[in-house]
Amino acid sequence: MRLGLVLFLVACSGGAKSSRPYPEPSVDDVVARLAKARTELTSFRADSTMDYWLGGQRAKGEVLVMGAVGAKVRFAALSPAGGSSMAEMACDGQSFVYVDYQNNCSITGPCNERSIAQFFHIELAPDDFLHLAVGTPPMVANPKGTLTWDANRGVEHVELAGTEGIEKLAIDMKDGHFDVLDAELVGTDGKTKWSVTNTDFTDVGGKRVPNKSQFKSPTNKQDLLVDWGDAANRSVNVALEADKFKLEPPAGLRSCQ
Repeated sequence: MRLGLVLFLVACSGGAKSSRPYPEPSVDDVVARLAKARTELTSFRADSTMDYWLGGQRAKGEVLVMGAVGAKVRFAALSPAGGSSMAEMACDGQSFVYVDYQNNCSITGPCNERSIAQFFHIELAPDDFLHLAVGTPPMVANPKGTLTWDANRGVEHVELAGTEGIEKLAIDMKDGHFDVLDAELVGTDGKTKWSVTNTDFTDVGGKRVPNKSQFKSPTNKQDLLVDWGDAANRSVNVALEADKFKLEPPAGLRSCQ
């Protein structure tokens, strides 16, 4: 009898640990919260450390980055030897300018997925990069899907099917949080277009944002590791003037290949 009671208590205890510590959400609830989170984060600025691709070489160092909704993004990769820029890129909402100071060349063109790829070799729309950076990934259009509780990780697995393909998310909703730990977009062709893993969420300006992110672009066989820096050197929903996203390349530079 005692053995049976012990087994019963152990089973009950295990079951309690594996269950959600909050009411079960619906897919519509998750979609609504994702949309709300994106709406509430409109800009960011960070003094980050990145492990990235610069041209055809791997680089690691300080990168100043800022972004605002409306396809506005600015990067400046600083030289380890000093404070000068090795490369800069700016999207002003319509066009982009990329300047490679090491190779004395520049590129200009429309502001789109290829703009981000010029700097990081990962194709992301400028607004999508902004939201991935602050932990609020873009959503497929007209999302419909399923939600499953992962007892081992204590997260919700969400799979959303939409116009662009299938989006897979892992979200930590414990303690009232809504931390998107993993996000992946699989295109209609069955190939992963991009993925991101976020860790070490912290509070910046009253919003929970990731401290570290890893972006991957399997199609281009590229990845980007980012330490977004101390909360004291980061800000969200900050006013960023339009001229901050303007970049004039030095006269006489050739076009980068």
